[in-house]
Amino acid sequence: MQSKNEMKIEFDARSVNEGFARLAVAAFIAGQNPTLDEISDIKTAVSEAVTNAIIHGYDNPGEKVALSCRIEGNEVEIIVEDTGRGIADVKKAMEPFFTTKPELERSGMGFAFMEAFMDTVEVDSAPGRGTRVIMRKKIGIREGS
Repeated sequence: MQSKNEMKIEFDARSVNEGFARLAVAAFIAGQNPTLDEISDIKTAVSEAVTNAIIHGYDNPGEKVALSCRIEGNEVEIIVEDTGRGIADVKKAMEPFFTTKPELERSGMGFAFMEAFMDTVEVDSAPGRGTRVIMRKKIGIREGS
């Protein structure tokens, strides 16, 4: 029988909460015995997704970002959601170096980093409806196991 565990948290769309989100997910997956590289990869992807929601989703820090994490067997699924602006062209937004806020000196590499560090990344978004980023990664698998 595969183990299954889930959590969901919601926090204000403030940049200070990005670190909280990273640590919450790292603590939640710790029981799966991930490698340090797996933890680092997941924390980086979560950081990018949460930062995107905060910076590109809203203008008001009182808005909310939802973060959920589900572990089933050896796969972690992380969902970061906002109810903000949304993305008109998801394919374009996922291109490296694309940014809607160049004045912030952001690199436009958020989605590229998410894709590099996770096994799969899906983005569901529409203008005025918000954005949902679903990321999955297999963890705790050792060579020869």
